[in-house]
Amino acid sequence: MMLEQKTTDFLEVLSSAAPVPGGGGASAAVGAFASALGMMVANLTIGKKKYADVEAEIIERKERLLVLQKKLIELTDKDAEAFEPLSKAYGLPKETKEQIEEKERVMEKALYEASIVPLEIMKTVSEVMDELKALGEKGSRIAISDVGVAVLFARAALEGASLNIYINTRLMKDREQAERLNRESDHMITEVRKLQEEIYAGVLEKIR
Repeated sequence: MMLEQKTTDFLEVLSSAAPVPGGGGASAAVGAFASALGMMVANLTIGKKKYADVEAEIIERKERLLVLQKKLIELTDKDAEAFEPLSKAYGLPKETKEQIEEKERVMEKALYEASIVPLEIMKTVSEVMDELKALGEKGSRIAISDVGVAVLFARAALEGASLNIYINTRLMKDREQAERLNRESDHMITEVRKLQEEIYAGVLEKIR
């Protein structure tokens, strides 16, 4: 897995001319960092007498964030895997009518599949944001600024992944399917932006 490398190695590959990882994989990685920050807040809350009444819930949220973090790490690799067929499709010949039709068929399938992974990244990050909301409300006050950083990361991850959807759907011939994917992405952006702004405002209120 890409994120099993040293962070510096991942960044080196990311900054190279290699086609993957790119923005999609980076978005999943940023989402994993958001989840990790949330887990840190949970760990700083668990075991403290002051938060004993919410400890059971915080433990559950920490466990949920671990599941989401692992999923985002996997999606970093899946994004790269989904790009490979699309990259090959661009190179297919188009000299004859049959070749053109075959290229269009392969391209359409590859564009759809390359859109599904970033959509899954968005869905996963949306779930991370829900956990961060609870941690912002009930987690340790000494780590509240880390909740703020986490929600900024989560929003960046979600909106970054959305760009990988739009760049693919604009080329799809099946406009009904393309618009369905776009609408699903648009809806998540609207909801997560609202939630992120709410959580972030709450963080600022507590630290300023």
